[in-house]
Amino acid sequence: MNTLINLQGKRGLVVGIANRQSIAWACAQALREGGAELGITWLNDKARPHVEPLAQELGASLCLPLDVEDDAQLAAVFDAIAQQWGQLDFLLHSIAFAPKDDLHGRVVDCSRDGFARAMDVSCHSLLRMARLAEPLMVKGGSIITMSYLGAEEVIPQYGMMGPVKAALEAATRYLAVELGAKGIRVNAISPGPLSTRAASGIAHFDQLLQDANQRAPLHRPVGIADVGPLCAFLASDAGRAITGGTLYVDGGLHLLN
Repeated sequence: MNTLINLQGKRGLVVGIANRQSIAWACAQALREGGAELGITWLNDKARPHVEPLAQELGASLCLPLDVEDDAQLAAVFDAIAQQWGQLDFLLHSIAFAPKDDLHGRVVDCSRDGFARAMDVSCHSLLRMARLAEPLMVKGGSIITMSYLGAEEVIPQYGMMGPVKAALEAATRYLAVELGAKGIRVNAISPGPLSTRAASGIAHFDQLLQDANQRAPLHRPVGIADVGPLCAFLASDAGRAITGGTLYVDGGLHLLN
């Protein structure tokens, strides 16, 4: 167990594991190593065979389907948490989506429906989860989401996800202010380019990754294992005074124009 991060007695929901290359998987591992009890979700029947074994490996006490576009499924997850745990200490929101045609085109050309769906899945779902988590965080809690540098800088090929992630970071700040009086902290983590299944949808991603590794001050690749410990820290009482921020795990890449 990681003795530097104590999550003993804490229970949390991890949304966004697709496979062992997922950022959410590395975060779930770090959370579990800290002693947390976890609830895990899978997106659909296609994802279930990949996610359930990972949930079992983590000893997850809750493992449920969750497509955030399905309000009934979202409500069912939080109902199950209320019935089985009675409270919630942390929530990890590590999901994003954009239709490929819109993602690969110019931002100015993206469709209304594509943009709306990307915002709904990638940003508004955080608001919906936070609203359902709020009454369960009776002793305060931590809500963590995943952003990217494209939220504040124009990153070639990142396209419409840039404005979407900018909205996500803004939502993080507003949630931090609105929920702070209840002791609920809300933060975004912004990793550098990572080789995940989600990233594979970005055009010329390999070149983006190579450029980031060369330009970042630390001059080394950043992996999902670098993100997990920060997530666990933010979920723990050690991060009790940190809220409303975007914390970078990118080898210092965000410092450069």
